Amino acid sequence: MPGLPLALMLLLLAPPPPPARAVPPGSAPRPRGLAAAPAEPGRPGAAGMGTPGGAAGATPGGTAAGPPKGTGAAPPTGTAAAPSKGTTAGPPKGTGATPPRGTAPRPPPTTAGPPKGTGATPPRGTAATPPKGTATAPPKGTGAAPPKGTRASTSKSTTAAPPISAAGGGPGSAAPSSPGPPERGRLKEGGPGAKAPAPRKKLVRVKVVKKKVVKKKPKAPAKDAAAPQEPQCPPLGLESLRVLDSQLRASSDKRYGLGAHRGRLNIQSGLYDGDFYDGGWCAGQEDTEQWLEVDARGLTNFTGVITQGLNSIWTYDWVTSYKVQVSNDTHTWQPCRNGTEEAVFPGNKDPETPVLNLLPSPVVARYLRINPQSWFQNGTICLRAEVLGCPLPDPNNIYSWHSQPLPTDKLDFRHHNYKEMRKLMKRVNDECPNITRVYSIGKSYLGLKMYVMEISDNPGQHEVGEPEFRYVAGMHGNEVLGRELLLNLMEYLCREFRLGNPRVVQLVTETRIHLLPSMNPDGYETAYKLGSELSGWAMGRWTYEGIDLNHNFADLNTALWDAEDNDLVPHEFPNHYIPIPEYYTFANATVAPETRAVIDWMQRYPFVLSANLHGGELVVTYPFDMTRTYWKAQELTPTADDGVFRWLATVYATSNLAMASEERRLCHYDDFIRFGNIINGANWHTVPGSMNDFSYLHTNCFEITVELSCDKFPHASELPVEWENNRESLLLYMEQVHRGIKGVVRDRDTEQGIANAIISVDGINHDVRTAFDGDYWRLLNPGEYEVTARAEGYEAATQPCRVSYENVPTPCSFRLARARRQRLRGRLPGGARLPPDLLLRLRRQRLRRLRAHRRAP
Repeated sequence: MPGLPLALMLLLLAPPPPPARAVPPGSAPRPRGLAAAPAEPGRPGAAGMGTPGGAAGATPGGTAAGPPKGTGAAPPTGTAAAPSKGTTAGPPKGTGATPPRGTAPRPPPTTAGPPKGTGATPPRGTAATPPKGTATAPPKGTGAAPPKGTRASTSKSTTAAPPISAAGGGPGSAAPSSPGPPERGRLKEGGPGAKAPAPRKKLVRVKVVKKKVVKKKPKAPAKDAAAPQEPQCPPLGLESLRVLDSQLRASSDKRYGLGAHRGRLNIQSGLYDGDFYDGGWCAGQEDTEQWLEVDARGLTNFTGVITQGLNSIWTYDWVTSYKVQVSNDTHTWQPCRNGTEEAVFPGNKDPETPVLNLLPSPVVARYLRINPQSWFQNGTICLRAEVLGCPLPDPNNIYSWHSQPLPTDKLDFRHHNYKEMRKLMKRVNDECPNITRVYSIGKSYLGLKMYVMEISDNPGQHEVGEPEFRYVAGMHGNEVLGRELLLNLMEYLCREFRLGNPRVVQLVTETRIHLLPSMNPDGYETAYKLGSELSGWAMGRWTYEGIDLNHNFADLNTALWDAEDNDLVPHEFPNHYIPIPEYYTFANATVAPETRAVIDWMQRYPFVLSANLHGGELVVTYPFDMTRTYWKAQELTPTADDGVFRWLATVYATSNLAMASEERRLCHYDDFIRFGNIINGANWHTVPGSMNDFSYLHTNCFEITVELSCDKFPHASELPVEWENNRESLLLYMEQVHRGIKGVVRDRDTEQGIANAIISVDGINHDVRTAFDGDYWRLLNPGEYEVTARAEGYEAATQPCRVSYENVPTPCSFRLARARRQRLRGRLPGGARLPPDLLLRLRRQRLRRLRAHRRAP
C-alpha cells in the first residue's frame, strides 16, 4: 500500500516520548493495551484516558484497525496506523462518508473495548469512560465483560485492535515482543501506588451447542380402512320413509307417478312406464325455476344433500348441477352461498350413483329446496334426493313431542365391519361362555371367515329331542340391517339369560340356536366403505366374484316338477332330500365358496326352521321362490306345506311394528299391505336357485325370507328404532320351531335310534327324515294327522298325532320292527340273498300299498 513506507519511516525517526509522570495515589491506573479516544475540536479530551488531545490510535466505529495478523505491536501514539492486509477502515456505522484510499479516517468519540473473540478483561479500577452521549459494550460474540460500573461498549460490528504486549507479559498479552518505550501515562513497575498484575487466568472456551428440538405432531389414531366416511348429521329420512309424503313439495311434476313424493333416495320404479309408481321426481317444465322442497317440521341444521337420477328402464334422466335454498316460512328464501357467491353444486353423471354435496357452512332453517340448474342434455329434470341435517330443540314445535321412543335395551347400536363384528362376538362369548360358542363354517372368496354364534344350554352338542334353529343375514352385502339385528340379538339373549328372563331361559334351554350374521362378508365390506347413504341400491350386493348368492344354489325345483309331471313321486323320485345334480359338484361350476360353505353347514346340522334376513322392502316371502312355468316372471307357486309357510310368515309380519303400522306407506311400488305383508316368493318375482327352495327340498329345514326395511343400509341413528321394530318378531319366530310334532324312531329290539327314517304325513306330499340319533321334528299347523314312519329294513308304522294350538310340540315317537325280509335273511345260512321271485313279489306288494295309500281320501 502506498502509505506503508511512510509510516515505517516515521516510526523509526520519531523521538522518544518523555518519561511518564507519576500518578497520584488513589487514581486509577491506565489499563495496558487500551488506546484513548481523541477529543473532537473545541472539546476537551476525555478525562482519565491518560493521553493528550489529538492522539490517534483508537479504531472508529465500524472499522477494524490494528497490527498485522499475528503481531502484538501497535503503532505509537501520535502516528496514523495504516491498515494492514485483511483489515478495513471506514467511517462510523450509519455514515455515508468513505475515507480516501490510504488515509487514516477520523476516529469517532468512542472507546474501543476488547477485540472480538478475545477473553481480555480490563484491570480493576480502570475508568474507561466514553464521551458524553456514548455507550460502548463488548462486541457481539466476545467473552469480555466491562468492569463493574463501567459502560464500555462498541458498535455491533466494531473490531478493536489487539492489546499491546508488555515485556513482562501483562494480562491480555498474547506473546512477548521487542521492548519499546513505556507508554505515556503508564505507572512504572514497582513505583508508588503500583499494583501487582493479576495472575493470568487460563482461558477456557466452552462450546455451547444448541440442540434444536423438533416437536413432532402427535399422530392421529389410526382409523380403520373399512370405516365409512359418514357426515356428522344423519339423513332426515326420505329413503327410510320417516319423512312423510306430505312433507315433500315441488314446483311442478309431469304426472302423479313422478310427483314430489317419489323424489326419495334409492326409490325403485315399477316395470311399467307411466304408472303411479315411477322412480323419482320429474319437473313438468324444463327451466331453472323448478325446485323440490323438503319440510323438516322444525328448525334443522342442514349440512348436505345427496342426489340421484331417475330410476327407470326406459329413459335416462338426471340433474347435473343445482342450487340450494333455505327458508323458515316458505316465503323468503335465502340461497346457500360459498362466500359472497351463490353456490352451485355438481350433480350426477349417471342415474344410480349417489352424489354427496356438503354445504359450505351449515344452515339453520326449517325448509330446504333443491333448485336444478342443468340436467342431462338428452333428458329432463328428474332426481331422487336425501337431505342431511340435525334437528334442533324447539319447545314451540308440536311435532317435536311425537318422537319415537328410545329402546330400553342397552345394546351396541352401530354398524360393525368384519373386525368389529368379531370383537362383539368374542365379547358375548366371554360374557356367556356356558351358553355360547363361536365357530366358522368356511371362508369367503377373499378369505374372510364366516362366523356363527351358537346359543344353547349345551353349546357344541346336539341333544336328542332339541330342535335346531338358524338365522342367516347378509346374503346380499349391502342389505345390512339383518346383520346388525343378529349381533344385537346375541347381546340380548346373553344378557337376558344372565338376568333370568324366563322367556329367554326357556328358549335357550330348549332350542339350539345358530346365528350367521354375515353370509357375504366381502360384499358387506364394499358397501361399508362407502357408507349408509352412498352405497346406492346395488353396491356390495354381490360377492367379490360378482355372484348373487340368492341365485347360486342348486336348482332342485325343476327336477321335482318334472318327476311330478311324469307321476314318479314319491315311489321313484323322492319328494324330499332331493340329491344335488352332478354338474353342480364339478370344480369348474359357477358356485361361490360362500354357497358351498352354507350347503355343507346345512348338511351337518339337522336344522328345522330358518329365516333369511334381507332388506329393501317390508314384506315376508315364503317358498317356492321360483315359478313353475319357467318363462313367467310372476306366478303363484305354493309348496306342499303352503299352510305352514303362510303361518310362519304371518307370525313375523304381524309382530313386526313397522309392517303392522297402519300409517306405513309403500316402499317402492308393490302394495303388500293388502296381503298382510306376506307373499309367495314366486308370485312376487321368480328367483331360480334360491336358498329357501334349496333348504326345503334338500333338507328338513323350512325357511322364509324377511325383508326388514325399505332402506337397505339404514343410518346408524335408525338402528335403535329398527331393533324395537324387530325384537319381538325375532323371538316369536324362533319359538315356532316347537310347533308341530316331534319324536324318536327306535329299533324295537335294540332301542337304538334309527337314522334317516322317513316321516310321512297323510295328505302332505313332503316328507322329513330323522337325524343321526333317530330324533325328528315336523312343523305342522294345529289339527289331527296320520303319521307314518318307515326305514330301510323295517316295517312301516302309522299312528295318529294331534297338534294343539299351544306352542308346544306333540310327542309322536315310533318303534319299528325289522321287516320279514330281514328276518328271512337272518334265517338263511351264511347270509345268502333272497330268491329273485320272492324279492319281486315283495316289491310289488310294497308298490300296491303305496298306491292305495295315495288314493285313500
